[in-house]
Amino acid sequence: MAGKSSWRFFEHGLRFAKAMVSDSDSQFLVKLNQELNDAGFGEFQLDMSAQNASAAADISSQAITSEHFLRMHLQGRLPDAEDWQHLQALSEICSQLMAVRASVRRFSDPERDRYIQQLQILDQIHESVITMDLAGFILSWNAGAERLFGYSAEEAIGQNVIFLYENEEDDPQADYFLTHGGRTMEVRRKRKNGEVFWASLTLSILKNEAGQPVAMAGYLTDISDRKQFEAKLDYLSYFDALTSLPNRQLFLKLADQQLQAGARKQQRCAVLYVDLNRFKLINDTLGHQYGNSLLIEVGKRLKATLREEDIVAHLNGDEFAVMLTDIAEEYHASVVANKILEALFVPLQIGEFPLQVGASIGISIAPADGEHADVLLHRADIAMGKAKLNRQGASGAYAYYSQSLDAQVSSQLAMESALRRALQCNEFYLVFQPKYHAQTSQLAGSEALVRWRDPERGIQSPAAFIPAAEKSDLIQELDAWVLDKACQQAAQWSALGIHPTRIAVNLSAKSFTTQLPQHIAGLLQRYRIAPDWLELEITESTLMHSEEEVITIMKGLVALGLTLTLDDFGTGYSSLTYLKRFPIACIKIDQSFVRGIPADVSDCAIASAIISMAKRLQLNVVAEGVETEQQLAFLREAECEEVQGYLLAKPMSSDDYLAILRQQAS
Repeated sequence: MAGKSSWRFFEHGLRFAKAMVSDSDSQFLVKLNQELNDAGFGEFQLDMSAQNASAAADISSQAITSEHFLRMHLQGRLPDAEDWQHLQALSEICSQLMAVRASVRRFSDPERDRYIQQLQILDQIHESVITMDLAGFILSWNAGAERLFGYSAEEAIGQNVIFLYENEEDDPQADYFLTHGGRTMEVRRKRKNGEVFWASLTLSILKNEAGQPVAMAGYLTDISDRKQFEAKLDYLSYFDALTSLPNRQLFLKLADQQLQAGARKQQRCAVLYVDLNRFKLINDTLGHQYGNSLLIEVGKRLKATLREEDIVAHLNGDEFAVMLTDIAEEYHASVVANKILEALFVPLQIGEFPLQVGASIGISIAPADGEHADVLLHRADIAMGKAKLNRQGASGAYAYYSQSLDAQVSSQLAMESALRRALQCNEFYLVFQPKYHAQTSQLAGSEALVRWRDPERGIQSPAAFIPAAEKSDLIQELDAWVLDKACQQAAQWSALGIHPTRIAVNLSAKSFTTQLPQHIAGLLQRYRIAPDWLELEITESTLMHSEEEVITIMKGLVALGLTLTLDDFGTGYSSLTYLKRFPIACIKIDQSFVRGIPADVSDCAIASAIISMAKRLQLNVVAEGVETEQQLAFLREAECEEVQGYLLAKPMSSDDYLAILRQQAS
């Protein structure tokens, strides 16, 4: 009999035989008949009558044949060939049970106890342990297997192990481990409730005394939690957790695949490096929660703007990358760039705020600009820097990569390296350019200007190294150095009895942070100088950051006793709101408006208007870049309060300026 029922009866009977080792033969046969009935074989009963003494007396022969069974009860029909096959199969199975019972009974009492204990231990093991024959039919099923799969031993024993596979059409004979054993693998298996899970499976071959394989033991452990954790780690390795877009690593991988396919088909591809222009302002003003939501929506808008086959990735912060596949002409990339700019400039509703973000986009083309994704991305990044510098509209701008940009980047990197060395080696020094009262020609103060004496190339122009420092974070270190040296110089002059005379120090927007008031307070205390010595010049770009934060910083500086001046007034947005809201004491007319005086009517009108407006707002006005007597005469007539320029005095050393201070004191 080869059906499932006979296998279940065999395993159930096997456990029964092992448990009944202490019963008499007749008791055992009575209970075996009961097991036959419970297993659905009530038609076949072992003959326990006195007339069939062989069933009991000859039990030690361990061979039960069809003659040991009573006549079949077939409910009014004659037995057919299949019935006789069933009878023969049951005879063989019962003989095997008798053999097991006889074998166990031959054990000594200690051996028998140890054998029973081993069976109990198997059920106590938390791990799932299954034994099966070489054809894959299950022979034993411990309590751990019941917990793992949800099937009882009665349900599982006799079935082929294939019923536990995720796909029941899988052929267990094709399983290498089922054939060879002794190995561990990760498999997907199915529980009784239909749930598919990951398990660690170790298969070992069981051999008889002759060393021949007779069965297999499988040890299974649920590793679903570990696989889920590994899947999450794998996802995070290739996708951005915030936007769910591919990250840099996956972008490069996918882009390289597209480039290889494009090369075979002689197609052009483009890489776009997208940098959001106003993200930092929004993030700093509204907080990271709004900033994160904005990045998510930007990612969605980028995907909606592009084709299905194009690739969009979130690189980091406010930077995204796009791969355009199979573009017919190079200019098509600029068409897409314009679509992206237009899409991003449409307000994004983030919470209660409709937010607009512009973008700077750099474009590189394959194969002209490179054949590998990392090269193209790097060159698109270089082009993005150019776009950021050239942008005019609020929506942003785009720029194509060119080889000349490489030279610019190399120059910038070389300059940054030289600036770092200069800061470490103390190659910078200060000069001071005096400022005078326009009407009286009396000294009003000075502006501290940084200079760089390169030991190899000599004096370097500020027009070259200041912009390079601005493009990197070195400007903050340079600003801090200038502030420290200016305060140190003021302390030296104060020690000589010089009355406090304002020293103006230029600060970049990057240095205008919430830590600035505390930093300057520390300098004033360290050098023991009055705040009247110090004046800070800031540009309009500084005021364009988080307004409330800038006001807080300014109030902190004013509370220390410092004077704040708005530098290069008229060259930026020049919003009158700045003069109303921010605690500014002075505005400085940019030299571009002074240069054309008095010949240029427009320059004259602008300078006069600025001076008049400042007087009405009770603000001091300084005109810089005064180089002719005619310019000075015009500014005096317009009632400008202070002037500065080569006509009056060029930048000078601290010793030369000290001489002017002493002359002023006398």
